[in-house]
Amino acid sequence: MLLTASIYHHLDWAFPAIICNDRPSAQGLRSQYFDKLKHLFRIQLRGARRSMVKCFLSWGNYLLPKTIIMTALLGVVTAGIFSSESLAQKKTSKSNAPIAKNTKGPNACAECHKEEAKVWKKSQHFKTFRELPRSKAARDIAKRLDIKRIKSESLCLNCHFTSQKASKKKVKVIAGISCESCHGAGKNYIDIHSSYSGKTKETESEAEKSSRWKTAESNKMIRPGNIYQIAKNCFGCHIVPFEKLINVGKHPAGSSFELVSWSQGEIRHNLWHQPDKGNQEASIERRRIMYLVGLTVEIESSIRAVAVSEETNHYSVKMAHRVDESRKKFLAAYKLIPKFPELEAISAASYEAGLKLNNRKALTQSADKIASQIQIFLTKHDGKQLGAIDSLLPKKNSYVGRTEETN
Repeated sequence: MLLTASIYHHLDWAFPAIICNDRPSAQGLRSQYFDKLKHLFRIQLRGARRSMVKCFLSWGNYLLPKTIIMTALLGVVTAGIFSSESLAQKKTSKSNAPIAKNTKGPNACAECHKEEAKVWKKSQHFKTFRELPRSKAARDIAKRLDIKRIKSESLCLNCHFTSQKASKKKVKVIAGISCESCHGAGKNYIDIHSSYSGKTKETESEAEKSSRWKTAESNKMIRPGNIYQIAKNCFGCHIVPFEKLINVGKHPAGSSFELVSWSQGEIRHNLWHQPDKGNQEASIERRRIMYLVGLTVEIESSIRAVAVSEETNHYSVKMAHRVDESRKKFLAAYKLIPKFPELEAISAASYEAGLKLNNRKALTQSADKIASQIQIFLTKHDGKQLGAIDSLLPKKNSYVGRTEETN
């Protein structure tokens, strides 16, 4: 982007010196030249550098001094902008690299978690792999953003798919939203978490078990008990974190995601620890905690979205509205339960920074306080003292998607 700005700067410097004579007006030439530049920046063919040189030189005879043309060309070529990958691919590869290079894939998880995999294969998370690229709405969004292939060169990979490193520069989509989308890329923990410390489930000591889980977590495994981090992953996509995607692509600014009703619906897979009881919903204590954590993370994530907004448009307005709605719900729950200091601090922090543009520092500080306080709260409480909010918890008939309960 800095290089692009540099070329535009050179153009602005040179255009006053253009001698038009009986050629089109300087303004017309300037417009045509910029159109050609925009076209060049979309070139993805192997001969892109050659095409660009020809275009620059043919126009350069009467537009710009050739020293400026060649300076711009040298900068562009050496920077490697016009490689076989599009700009969108470069951005996506970079943002996906940390998870893609460590992804094992859902089949690795399914070797042990067979029943959980069966649940997943009936969910929308699984179906998105085939359905999203065929969706007219998705293709329309991609077109507005000049995205050619949804599965290979776009921000779509961040939330709608599971990617795996295919080569040094490329990632390959291998599934829809899968195990590692929620529990973290598994390369560095998958063998550890299932090893029983080199023993069996029956012979592994409690100390060894604790050490094993601690090691898995230090290697980026997000366990179901880490409700805050699970919620962060959920809201990281259900509150869309890219302003351009909404304002330009007309992508929805997020879903009506609520942690209890969505996690206890079709994606529920509570099968590992009590397989004889079937896929039962979470306990009432856990649902209370999930409800509060969900509201808190929704406030935090929405505030962070407002903080990075750069213009008053659909995205910033939607995010500010979401902050307002979620903190009202949080306040309603807070009034019903004992005045825990962490929840009091969350309520105060959610209102202390103005929901406006150019207020990034204050908003980020508020979001950081909220994140810190809810995690402290979770180390102290397990939901037993939160019975007063039971009337606010989503009912079974509001759970998202059909859930098959067995036994």
